[in-house]
Amino acid sequence: MSGFIATVRSRIPTPGLGRAVIVAASMIAYLAFPVLAQDGTGPMPENAEARNYGGGWNCALGYRVNSEECVAIDIPENAYATGRSYGSGWACRRGYEDAGGTSCAAIPVPDNAFLRSSGFDWQCDRGYRQDRETCLPIVLPDNAYLSDDTSGSGWTCERGFTASSSTCVPIAVPENGYLTNADYGDEWACERGFFEIDGRCDPIALPANAFLDTASYGPGWRCERGFKTVDTTCIEIDLPANAHLDRTGNTWRCDRGFQLADGECVLGR
Repeated sequence: MSGFIATVRSRIPTPGLGRAVIVAASMIAYLAFPVLAQDGTGPMPENAEARNYGGGWNCALGYRVNSEECVAIDIPENAYATGRSYGSGWACRRGYEDAGGTSCAAIPVPDNAFLRSSGFDWQCDRGYRQDRETCLPIVLPDNAYLSDDTSGSGWTCERGFTASSSTCVPIAVPENGYLTNADYGDEWACERGFFEIDGRCDPIALPANAFLDTASYGPGWRCERGFKTVDTTCIEIDLPANAHLDRTGNTWRCDRGFQLADGECVLGR
């Protein structure tokens, strides 16, 4: 009986032996039947070319790897191969746009327009403005010239004129005023020594010991250093002992170590 059991056990394959047999069979099949790898590391198929670095191969331009081959990409008319491994593998030429992912349709460019440098859009010629899908001629009023603004009227008034509706009207500059040439804000300003009031430029009344000030606020003048403003005059500053003029020159402060007390600078504690 023990001999029979030993015989049966010897005929049952062990798990380790089974795995070894499978591995060996796989190696034999690999060596006997080589396959083409889709990552470009196997034998180079037709319509492929060797990589410039790193070994292996890539499909030629206009072809794409499919299983064991490099198959031709279906490139529509007016398109070119991109060489990319993703997407359709092609793109439309300049002046054409993708139509449903299967063809390239010409971009419609209206009369009096040209294709932009990007090749994906168009722009009206100078002297024309876009109105939906057409280019209309710009009606240039008197005292105006063509501008590069493609979103507005397409024209700008000459210096000394301002746009009003579809015309250019003269800017009313008062005496002792000048044009600012500003695109927005005040169209004119008063000359130095004058200030604006009720649409005119009146002379600035400059008191003694004062000079013209270009600040946009105030009376248009400032007192000289050592003088202070009192109403519309400049009064000399009575500088107490142990004091000095501050950085403005129009008021004073106590020296270091002194403090103000009853209009005088006294030693601090």
